[in-house]
Amino acid sequence: MFSDTVQVEGVGSMVTSEVLLPDDPAALARLLEAAATKFASLPLSAVTEDALLETVETLERTHRRLDGVDAAVLVEVSDRSAYRKAGYLSVHQYLAQGLRLGDGAARRRRVSAAGIGRFTDLQGQTREPILPATAVAVGEGAIGADHVREIDAVMDKIPTAIDAQTRARAEVQLAWVARELSPAGVRTAGIRLLAHLDPDGTVTDERDRKRLRGFTILPQDLRLMSKVRGYLTPALRAEMEAALPSWAAPGMNNPDDPDSPSGTVESADPAALAAAVERDTRTPGQRTHDGLQALLRASRTGVGGGRRSGDLVITVTDHELAERAGIALTATGTRVPVAELIEVAAAATPHLAVFSAHTGQALYLGRGRRLASRAQRLMLFARDRGCTAPGCAAPFSRTQAHHFPDWADGGPTDIDHLGAACGRHNRSVGPRPGQWQTMILIDGPHAGRVVWRPSGNTRDGTRPPGWRINQIHHAELLPDHQPQPPPEPSESRIENYLDTLLAA
Repeated sequence: MFSDTVQVEGVGSMVTSEVLLPDDPAALARLLEAAATKFASLPLSAVTEDALLETVETLERTHRRLDGVDAAVLVEVSDRSAYRKAGYLSVHQYLAQGLRLGDGAARRRRVSAAGIGRFTDLQGQTREPILPATAVAVGEGAIGADHVREIDAVMDKIPTAIDAQTRARAEVQLAWVARELSPAGVRTAGIRLLAHLDPDGTVTDERDRKRLRGFTILPQDLRLMSKVRGYLTPALRAEMEAALPSWAAPGMNNPDDPDSPSGTVESADPAALAAAVERDTRTPGQRTHDGLQALLRASRTGVGGGRRSGDLVITVTDHELAERAGIALTATGTRVPVAELIEVAAAATPHLAVFSAHTGQALYLGRGRRLASRAQRLMLFARDRGCTAPGCAAPFSRTQAHHFPDWADGGPTDIDHLGAACGRHNRSVGPRPGQWQTMILIDGPHAGRVVWRPSGNTRDGTRPPGWRINQIHHAELLPDHQPQPPPEPSESRIENYLDTLLAA
């Protein structure tokens, strides 16, 4: 009955106990329940911080592994129609009603099981999981059911014309990136991956986009408020993202502030705007609402427009531009079919960053000022596309030009000393534990990319793990391994960088 013996060692203690694990699944489940009951009764106030952190991490790995166990058990219930013995007509009904999960949670459980479970076919043979690399990661406790559902959603969108080998490699890459990212990060990386696998946009082609487009204002509710729903084409979204920030900036067009400047941020008096920003307590969503209202009013009355606003920054490869095919990327993270670029650019002030489809290498630009020039910002966008911090999905429009070393420590405003970082991550760089170090790799397959690693030491006193690259904005370049740390340069960084270019 008992086949496995597990040694359990306490943190910071030499006491080791042995636990006999039964072979019976029902007995193991009862053992898990008993352990959870015991755990809930234990006081945690006397536990050291190291032990507390290890406990949290162990519990999270266990939760994720149990997601895999749930899938295996659910597959068995389905294959044997065991739900009928409980009085239900389907697995879904058993989960939703019998276990009181509800329809949504029951559906999510079934999606996870369909992706990582091993079902039995009509010939009685056990099939391998549809998502084999994902199933392995779940079994190791590296990812959980939420990651599985995001991976499955991306795989469902890969066109059937893509060959099986490429599909399999895409699943391996998604499972790899899920070990580093949150489920939302996997979704963002998946969008980039789909754009790479189908650069002509046939995942949803132009006819589909035209058919789906629409914007509906729903009836007013009892509070006289109206919800909206619809689908925006990439072109309309890009135009809105180019225009609205100038009208919805903090302090602008605030109906609760009679002294708030109206119109665009470019037309506002700087002193009046600075004072209005201090008084502005609106949420970003409320500012967008008020900015849209002001924009519509100005278009109707012709008052308040001020200087034309709405610079639109787009990056695209030379090959895509020549072929008029593929997907371009705006600084706000919106993907626009190359065929629609002319329509979008006609309504804004366009800045088009065209870079090599083969290398993607940013040009070297130097500047002796703290603030990056417009040309440098364009090249940062072409290279980084968004915040470079690991796991951060902030688009380029929400980033700052991050210096390394810091400007205050003598860091120059040169393109090979700059990286895109959102405000939160830009402020998190420093030498203390809990902060980050940043570099640009000067060689290897990721040359020119910004890398990050934690500062200080880990809990056991060792150095932190290796340099990490944010793959959310570059899913088409997902590596097969972690980047190696850059070598310590014997010359200046600029000299090493130029040597690398000359040797290419």
